[in-house]
Formats: sequence, structure tokens, C-alpha cells
Amino acid sequence: MAQNRLNLAVLLSGGGTTLQNLIDHVEAGKLNATIALVISSRKDAYGLVRAAKHGITAVCVNRRGYKELGDFNRAINHHLNQYEIDLIIMAGFLSFFKPDEKYKGKMMNIHPALIPAFSGKGFYGHRVHEAALSYGVKISGCTVHFADEEGYDMGPIILQEAVEVKDDDTVETLAARVFEKECELYPKAIQLYAEGRLKVEGRHVRIVEAQS
Repeated sequence: MAQNRLNLAVLLSGGGTTLQNLIDHVEAGKLNATIALVISSRKDAYGLVRAAKHGITAVCVNRRGYKELGDFNRAINHHLNQYEIDLIIMAGFLSFFKPDEKYKGKMMNIHPALIPAFSGKGFYGHRVHEAALSYGVKISGCTVHFADEEGYDMGPIILQEAVEVKDDDTVETLAARVFEKECELYPKAIQLYAEGRLKVEGRHVRIVEAQS
């Protein structure tokens, strides 16, 4: 089976739990990738600390330091362009990011709901689970998708899995159950990309059989 060892750039804004999950998969030999760069939009993000503990290059491009979003995006792209990045991984990055043209189709995101439900601008973190519980849905879940420049939580869907919403769920218990599923699904999607098994056809992503 043809595989490429991917050079990943991880973009985050907070604690870096998704980053840690990817680090764990890489170190366990379950993900054929190297995390070449971590970029945070906040200087106090604990994700920067996690990166440093594992010897990963990490930089802060502070969103508050840029009046214009375009300037902020150019600064991030400048850092990405210092490396041979194969895939950009959004991991709780709270600013809208428009990558350079060369990264088109090379950026993934994960959302803690079944897109298109509870997605779009303003739906992130616990806000998603609050909305799901308020609406009274019976299932929620998570979605891995290719991110594009059209808007938040858009782009072709790669993988989705459902999670039961229980009658006694709180935001915290539902979030924990969804995140457990995220920890399985995100590395799986990245590995499929590394194996060249994701074929995008319009809004549809087809997973092709592995070649022996």
C-alpha cells in the first residue's frame, strides 16, 4: 500500500488536546506523519507548551496583533511556507484562516457535531454541545472535513460518526463523549489522506480501496 509520510502543520488556539492526540498517534506508530509545525493564534495557548514538550517547532501568530484578517492570514502563510507542509490540521483554531492557493485541498478540520447541524460561525467548543442539548437532539457526533475558504465548517465531508445524547447529559459529559470519538476519527482521516485513499468529487469524498 502506497503511503507518504506527511508533514503536518497544526493550527490551534487553546489547550491542544487534539494536538496531543495526534502526537500520541504519531509516537505510537499509528499515524504516518511528522508534526513539523504548530501555530497558535494566542500566546497563552497551552498547545504551545505541549508542542515544546515533544520538541515540535511552535510559534504564536497573535490574532490581536493584527487589525486586518488578511494581514493575519499572510503572517500564518509566511510561517507555513518555511516548511514543506503536506497537510494543515485545524485543531481548535478560532480565527478564520485563508491559506495560500498551494494549500487548496490540503487543510482538514474537525467539528464536534454532525455537520450541517450546529455548525458555522459562532459554533465552537462547548457552544456546540449547549446548542445540541437545548435543541433536544437524540444524537450528536463529530465530522472531519476538508476546510475551504468559503466559510466556517464548510468543505467536503470526509468522515462522520454519531454519538448518543443521553437524557441526563450535561455539556461536559456530552463533550467528553464526542471528544473520545474525535480522537479516533481525526487520525483515521489523516492516515487515509497519507495513503492516498481520499478522492474528492465535488462535495463528496470517496474512500477508495487500499492498493496492495
